[in-house]
Amino acid sequence: MNRIKSIIKSIFPNWVYEWGSIDQFAFSGALDPISDIQEKYNFEGDLIQIYGSNKGAKVHKWHHYLPLYDRYFSRFRNTEVRFLEIGVSKGGSMQMWRRYFGDRAVIFGIDINPDCKQYDGLSGNIRIGSQTDPFFLDAVVKEMGGVDIVLDDGSHHMRHIPVTLQHLFPKLHNGGIYMIEDLHNAYWRSAGGGYTSKRNFFNIIRYLIDDMHHWYHGKPPKHKKLFNLCSGISIHDSIAVLEKNIVHRPTHSLIG
Repeated sequence: MNRIKSIIKSIFPNWVYEWGSIDQFAFSGALDPISDIQEKYNFEGDLIQIYGSNKGAKVHKWHHYLPLYDRYFSRFRNTEVRFLEIGVSKGGSMQMWRRYFGDRAVIFGIDINPDCKQYDGLSGNIRIGSQTDPFFLDAVVKEMGGVDIVLDDGSHHMRHIPVTLQHLFPKLHNGGIYMIEDLHNAYWRSAGGGYTSKRNFFNIIRYLIDDMHHWYHGKPPKHKKLFNLCSGISIHDSIAVLEKNIVHRPTHSLIG
């Protein structure tokens, strides 16, 4: 199988490999990562300095994510924001968020890998469990005292992402943000997706957009737990952002 993969890679060097390889996108430019982000995305926020100067536990991020994090999360800085990250990995992301949000933030990370417990208490609280276990999720949110931001950087599997979203999104405080990253996996069969797959997460987003506009088409909502709570959806390369707010019946007026 490895020989077959090598042959395919040599013939199609720019192909996004079905089994989920991201090696072809690894940073290898002449610039350092900080300069690369500054130049490509015209972003000068201090989050890139926090990321680029990281020491200790490793953190791995796509460069175009950094400006997006700052766009959606900056208003929560230096507050008592309750931030939940799904997927702890090497622990570096947690310390990045601590430096970004500040000492007042309540930061929790969850992971199914028990090895991640070693990072508990360093930059936040780590709890071991599955992102599809509703009882585990409820216990974590209760311990946090509620949740303002959820960042799903967990399994990236199409069977897991919607289950977690359906359960956690309604628990967000009004004004909260639910961000799902690494959604390039939606196009890979290895993650339960595929370009034409019904499980591709962007199909779920499409239906949720329809649900948001139920006022105008009269069809029953596909996502009954979410449609009257989601006030906005933004899509970026590999990232979906859902905003939680009270949804009011739309009204218009003519003045003058």
